[in-house]
Amino acid sequence: MAANPHSVGATYRVQVRPGFDLDATAGLAGYLADLGVTHLYSAPLLAAAPGSAHGYDVVDHRRVNPELGGEAGRQRLLWALRTAGLGLVVDIVPNHAGVAVPAANPAWWDVLRRGRSSAYAPWFDIDWDRGRLLLPVLADSPDALDDLKLADGELRYHEHRFPVADGTGDRSPREVHDRQHYQLVSWRRGDAELTYRRFFAVSDLAGLRVEDPEVFAATHELVLSWAAAGEVDGIRVDHPDGLRDPAGYLARLRAAAPNGWLIVEKILEYGEELPDWPVDGTTGYDALAAVGGLFVDGDAEAEFTALDTRLTGRATSWADLTHDTKLFAATRLLSAELTRLAALAPEVDRNAARAALAELAAAFAVYRGYPPEGSRHLAAARAEAGRRRTDLTGALDALTRRLRDPDDELARRFPQFTGAAMAKGVEDTAYYRWTRFIALNEVGGSPIHFGTPPGRFHRFAAGRHGRWPASMTTLSTHDTKRGEDVRARLAVLAELPQRWAEQVSRWMAAVPLPDAALAHLLWQTAVGAWPIERERLHAYAEKAAREAAASTSWTDLDPAFEQAMHALVDAMYDDPTVNASVSDFVAEITPVGWSNSLGQKLVQLAIPGVPDTYQGTELWDNSLVDPDNRRPVDFGVRQELLARLDAGWQPAVDDTGAAKLLVVSRTLRLRRDRPELFGDYQPVVAHGPAARHAVAFDRGGAIAVATRLPLGLAASGGWRDTTLQLPVKEVSCLFTGRVYSDGQVRLAELLASYPVALLAPIT
Repeated sequence: MAANPHSVGATYRVQVRPGFDLDATAGLAGYLADLGVTHLYSAPLLAAAPGSAHGYDVVDHRRVNPELGGEAGRQRLLWALRTAGLGLVVDIVPNHAGVAVPAANPAWWDVLRRGRSSAYAPWFDIDWDRGRLLLPVLADSPDALDDLKLADGELRYHEHRFPVADGTGDRSPREVHDRQHYQLVSWRRGDAELTYRRFFAVSDLAGLRVEDPEVFAATHELVLSWAAAGEVDGIRVDHPDGLRDPAGYLARLRAAAPNGWLIVEKILEYGEELPDWPVDGTTGYDALAAVGGLFVDGDAEAEFTALDTRLTGRATSWADLTHDTKLFAATRLLSAELTRLAALAPEVDRNAARAALAELAAAFAVYRGYPPEGSRHLAAARAEAGRRRTDLTGALDALTRRLRDPDDELARRFPQFTGAAMAKGVEDTAYYRWTRFIALNEVGGSPIHFGTPPGRFHRFAAGRHGRWPASMTTLSTHDTKRGEDVRARLAVLAELPQRWAEQVSRWMAAVPLPDAALAHLLWQTAVGAWPIERERLHAYAEKAAREAAASTSWTDLDPAFEQAMHALVDAMYDDPTVNASVSDFVAEITPVGWSNSLGQKLVQLAIPGVPDTYQGTELWDNSLVDPDNRRPVDFGVRQELLARLDAGWQPAVDDTGAAKLLVVSRTLRLRRDRPELFGDYQPVVAHGPAARHAVAFDRGGAIAVATRLPLGLAASGGWRDTTLQLPVKEVSCLFTGRVYSDGQVRLAELLASYPVALLAPIT
């Protein structure tokens, strides 16, 4: 790439999509420059499945998505960005391609038509030795193929179209179907019998073999040509854990883009370090967990555990829960992938091999192991699997020997499986069942680590500065389970655990639900996002319940339970007593949540790394899990408020969210305009009776100060005589304009207008 990676100073994520295309995005360039970012960070731009709302289902790597405006739209976007002095970071998807609409994907269509002889057959990770390519599109009925038709030289099943191999189309639809390289099967057979690797358990996303240099070249040629032309300054790599050889892939990508900012969507577990890859860092979930946890009172853990036990009627072990949900994912959702793995170990009984591999995946502590830590994780998984299944000792020993050999095909494929089992079992299942305190149930988070003590946070931030200074920081993405301000308000509950226990117990008694864990999730969600439109909360409840797969699921719906669940949501709006109680409680904690929101936002933007702002989150945002967090953003309101701030308006911390916009814009502008103030990281220690409620650090001239645990602060009498000793004599606050010149400042004075401050030396 043409740019130095450090030229990417701050990004703004836009979900470019049909309905908000490249031209609409180009219209934001001036606003983003005024906000203070240096780069637009876009969703994938390559041609995706028709109507795709996210772009992660690429169907043609040779062209820009025509539904976004095509190549002409991309050129107009580049012109707008350059005019505004901005660069571009693009999202790429090397692991998989969209195959839901075969006709839209030329490579997949050709594979369906020609089978193994297709020039594109090496693109996809297909197990041809198991027979025809299975496509799970039929209704779950023995006579589903009776609806198959022949039209225009294609096989048609309702809205689905499939190619016909040369010389095979002259009989009945059933007979023609039976002569193809593919076989249409029930949608229910997908998880168990598919013969191609998928993205997690999504049959509409087929795995790509980018470890093949020719496949890499063909699927990356267009994006890398943009980089070579200086039209792209950074690349975000989606889901590298799914690749056969992530380290080799990233080395090839870095060689092709030697000077660019390269970040990976690598989910790190608690305490896990990013492998020594040729990248600039991660997409920031590690920062999200550390920053968000800083505003959670860890002293409340025991009370929330007791509440969860009382509400559910049982003590829940996170280790046992995640073992069970990962085992469920491995044996049910990923059964097809498990079958393929077991077939690679013919020396072990097939059933024993399946059981042992699933147990190893369920016991694996991280998404996948990488040298040198991978062997340690494998050994720990072997020990835990053996403890749980003593009957599998022989199979576990035989398989573990194979998995230690990096050149063994089983060892190469198993890490792809453990990552999928972790994602489906924990992120997409356990996070909806373990509802003790949902503010911690976040991608890259660790729900059993209740908050981040300031000392640990400072060690984390200093470590990033030393090793990964250009890694991304974020608080919200299109994959987060709930928006940053929802989590910030939920953090307030950790400061009033007894009050919350009493309140939620009354609500759950008034509107009972057979699944108490889910009920607790829904009441926390409502409190965190209130006021929220009824239809949004209904949609969230439905997704949460089906993902949890405890009382209902995507594949086995329980209509009676879902009716009761929706009745609970309706009661929040229609029952006058419940509605008033929820509204009053939310009104009480919302200002405290705003304090947490401003604090975590300042910290995220100011710590070492490249800060990202997810679309719309420069104001208060009560988004929930996708697709809720992809809702349209009113950029007109944001532009108007920013103009008022620039005209000298000093907003209150209120429901306009302008105070958050003030924090975002002033912090980003300082980073952009005075980067020399952000070249170091040192904690700044507060002194006095309320010192534990302040978190402050010096970035090499710029000093960030935030309030933590504000309820406890108020209850203890406020800041009183708590002070900060400043390393320079004269500074000004970017949020208030006030000047401090004696080298020491009282926090009661510094934080009188806002619960945060950003200080910079006066030049």
